[in-house]
Amino acid sequence: MDPEGQNILFRNQLEQKDLMIQMLSERLNEKDETITDLKETIKDLKVTIAGLQETLNEFQRKLFGTSSEKTKQDEKPEETVTTTVKSHKRTTRKAKATREDQYGNLPIRKEVIPLSEEDKHCPYCNSLMEYVTETFVREELRITPAKVERIHYYQEKWQCPECKKDGDGTFAESKTPTALIPHSPASPSIVSYVAMEKIGLAIPYYRQEFLMQQLGFTLPRETMANWIIYVAEHYFYPIYDRLHEELLKRDLVHADETTCQVLREKGRAAEQTSYMWLYTTGNDGLTPIVLYDYQPSRKGSCVQNFLEGFHGLVQCDGYQGYNKLEDVILVCCLAHARRKFFEAVPAAKRKKLKLLDINSDVAIEDINLPDEEEAKQLLPAEIGLLYCNKLFYLERTLKDLDPEERKQQRTVLEQPVWDQFWNWLDTLHPTGGSKLGKAVVYAQNHHETLMNYLLDGRCEISNNRAERKAKSYAIGRKAFLFHTSEAGAGASAVMYSIVETAKANNLNIFQYLYTVLLYIPDYLNSSAGIEQLMPWSKFIKEQCSGLIDVESNVPENRIPLPNV
Repeated sequence: MDPEGQNILFRNQLEQKDLMIQMLSERLNEKDETITDLKETIKDLKVTIAGLQETLNEFQRKLFGTSSEKTKQDEKPEETVTTTVKSHKRTTRKAKATREDQYGNLPIRKEVIPLSEEDKHCPYCNSLMEYVTETFVREELRITPAKVERIHYYQEKWQCPECKKDGDGTFAESKTPTALIPHSPASPSIVSYVAMEKIGLAIPYYRQEFLMQQLGFTLPRETMANWIIYVAEHYFYPIYDRLHEELLKRDLVHADETTCQVLREKGRAAEQTSYMWLYTTGNDGLTPIVLYDYQPSRKGSCVQNFLEGFHGLVQCDGYQGYNKLEDVILVCCLAHARRKFFEAVPAAKRKKLKLLDINSDVAIEDINLPDEEEAKQLLPAEIGLLYCNKLFYLERTLKDLDPEERKQQRTVLEQPVWDQFWNWLDTLHPTGGSKLGKAVVYAQNHHETLMNYLLDGRCEISNNRAERKAKSYAIGRKAFLFHTSEAGAGASAVMYSIVETAKANNLNIFQYLYTVLLYIPDYLNSSAGIEQLMPWSKFIKEQCSGLIDVESNVPENRIPLPNV
């Protein structure tokens, strides 16, 4: 073969080799892409399987196991005191309350049982015996069920006899108390009774209707509902508005929200979820205030509108709606982060775990954080839970300190625990979508806000203060199920605010409702009068801190409202 032919043959062979190399390269690239796709698919499947397994475990736990975070040790704890004995602590039962502790505020009626006439004669000589003394035998509690009366007001009318001689009709009429609700038999006492049972005791109107029948009369549930809506809108809203005004002046507010349902609301279906928002003052040493606000949605604009003008610390959960607030510092709740670690622990191990609370009556021992070797024996979720419980334990030891000292001690005791926690958290790489993954992401996303409670000694490590108030509404919701109208939901928000604020101020709830309704119809346009009816006034504390009294202070003969 001549040289030219050899060159052509050689070039053809090279081209064929290049073509084969190119084909092999393309196949390798396709193989790499396939492997990458398979790895992604496997990763997604693992996430899905992890999520489904956790969901299945959760369903099994709810069906067959415990459905709350509480452990057996936490359920119905007995009151305890801690006695220090040398190098260990002993938990003992608290002394049982005496009768004087339990009902020492009740009035005492002395009942002397007389000796019968025939027994006053001596059984031996028949002489009339002489009185010596009386001896105490026993005591009992006696209760009188609710008494309902029909009060008919009559107005006296007088005429001047001298003017009458001249044919002139000069008359004078007595002034009757202002009707609570025009053309209605509603009185301050019966409306307060209905409100106390509905809001304070979570007794729905239909059950109250039955109870009224047992007292001998008929009071339809629709009438009771209309009464509460009327007094909420006309009489208690000025109190609510004044409480709202005072809340916005504070430096610290706790916020939360819970669901509710309204059957008849314009532009919304009965099945749609609405919300009852909750705001309460914090541990600032001032008069506590608790306010509820009904809203048809959970939008951030709801909290933004309600707290407009507030500039301070807002303790809340990690819901993004709170990010709408401007010129405030958000303080995220550690209890929410802890709950996610708790839920990531397998159900079998969950039963053995304790969730500590700074207000628990159960004596709590210190938490030892695991060293490197001990950590190998624990699940990551268990370790995360230990860190949270350690912080809760430390908070409990600082509970009785003043705010400034508490802030200083937090820096010394709790800051190192947080630093260790964040360093440990950065070493975790959990499966995305798993419960542990969600717990880690939640904590990392709220790194700054979880730490913000360290900025002020008045802040709390959790938002349990607000959650307890939200629970008060949730208990009632479980009984009445839904609100019939938007007006009813709004009235409930006002009435829950009044009742829970009275409770937080250690007032007799019924007596406070009664006292406000007794006076406010005549003082709606008097700012001084409304101020005297606020839960922090001296008059209210005197009238509403003791026993129920609807007999000495009545509409026709009221105690004068001071300084008005």
